[in-house]
Amino acid sequence: MLALLARVTWVQTVHGEALADDSDNRRNAIEEYGQPFGNIVVAGKPVTGSTRAHEGDLAYKRTYTQGPVYAPVTGFASQVRGWTQLEGIYQDVLTGTDDRLKDPLDALTGHQGKPGNVLTTIDPAVQKAGYEALGDKKGAAVAIDPSNGEILGMVSTPSFDPSKISGSGSSDADVWKKLSEDEDQPTLNRAMRQPVPPGSTFKLVVAAAALEDGLYSSVDEKTDSPDPYTLKGTSTVMKNENPSAPCENATLRDALRYSCNNVFAKLATDLGKEKVRAQAEKFGFNDSKQDVPVRAAESSYPKKMDEAQTGLSGIGQYEVTATPLQMAMVTQAIAHGGELVAPHMVSQVQDSGGSTLQDLSDPSSRRVMSEGAARQLRSAMKTVVDEGTGTNAKIPGVDVGGKTGTAQHGVDNSGTPYAWFTSYGENSSGKQVAVAVMVEDSDAARAEVSGNGLAAPIAKRMMEKALD
Repeated sequence: MLALLARVTWVQTVHGEALADDSDNRRNAIEEYGQPFGNIVVAGKPVTGSTRAHEGDLAYKRTYTQGPVYAPVTGFASQVRGWTQLEGIYQDVLTGTDDRLKDPLDALTGHQGKPGNVLTTIDPAVQKAGYEALGDKKGAAVAIDPSNGEILGMVSTPSFDPSKISGSGSSDADVWKKLSEDEDQPTLNRAMRQPVPPGSTFKLVVAAAALEDGLYSSVDEKTDSPDPYTLKGTSTVMKNENPSAPCENATLRDALRYSCNNVFAKLATDLGKEKVRAQAEKFGFNDSKQDVPVRAAESSYPKKMDEAQTGLSGIGQYEVTATPLQMAMVTQAIAHGGELVAPHMVSQVQDSGGSTLQDLSDPSSRRVMSEGAARQLRSAMKTVVDEGTGTNAKIPGVDVGGKTGTAQHGVDNSGTPYAWFTSYGENSSGKQVAVAVMVEDSDAARAEVSGNGLAAPIAKRMMEKALD
């Protein structure tokens, strides 16, 4: 008896807290799901809700308004499969278990407080426009306000309805099984969790490096760029998409306008991998801790390359990868005079009464290039839309600049190429938006896949809504 009493006392005093917090302790889940959850809010309206669960011992389950539209933002909260994205990051706030939500009585009794809410920066018009424009294509899009880093839209398709997997019933299990086995990976957030070759959109990074380094002082200065250009140490000739384009010794403006591979492959080689990587990292490449606050997958610019591989990296190939979020950040910094404001999609975390628990509306910023270089690149990007490869992004009454890209996909480029478009728009009142779109797969024939044909119209619709 004494031994048993000693053992119970030891468990309660020494291991009590660890046992209470153990993930296998069912009481924790019962408590979390014992009351309606707090909400994730878009433009003052919740896009989440709660309903009584009819199966199991958990009282409530999560519901979603326009679930497939907002799934890349909210993630999901499931009685069986846990919590992801904003649902996961702010789980304690949304369930009321965060200590900041407890009043003195809750602290004394050990009860959880009333759930709080998470206010996002998402613009519902921009989000919906991107989702509808992507339609049945496999791809993603991100829109950011360059002035404050607010993410106005984060879209990924195909998507899914988190409401259908939030419970513990057999129907939820069936839906989850189908989602898990779907080759198109609808639960993958392609906007920030799938880095792919950025193709010619990466030429903006190389152009920025050339201007910052002083290799060329102006986007209208002729470059030393033979056409064709043979990669250093190889017999591989860089071909341009348009053989008749005036790419020999083209200026940076014309090289962006016609997307001249010879110019940017040689630029990257002349600059060297260290200088290009330094500029890429200023924009956010090779950052393994890019939180918005959901952690984005790392966009990569390789460290070990020979001169030929460095040349390929200059056109966004070899082992260069980027998420749509990352390419939106590149354009965001160019639009904002060379200053990159940390992108984020949560503005405030509040308690049930609307008092602020955490204010995230004043993010950090850093200078990634000079204001003069950014101004020149904006001008060159505008030429791309006005007269070059990005004409499908034109918006009447709005200054639009952009860069198209088509990137290889699959072994020996056997897959349908990725179609990219990254852009900025600025209306007459000075309001700006930066957008990046990647279309991974579509019904278009391989020869018809292009950033201008597939991705630019999507960016246009999102920019129109952001600047309306």
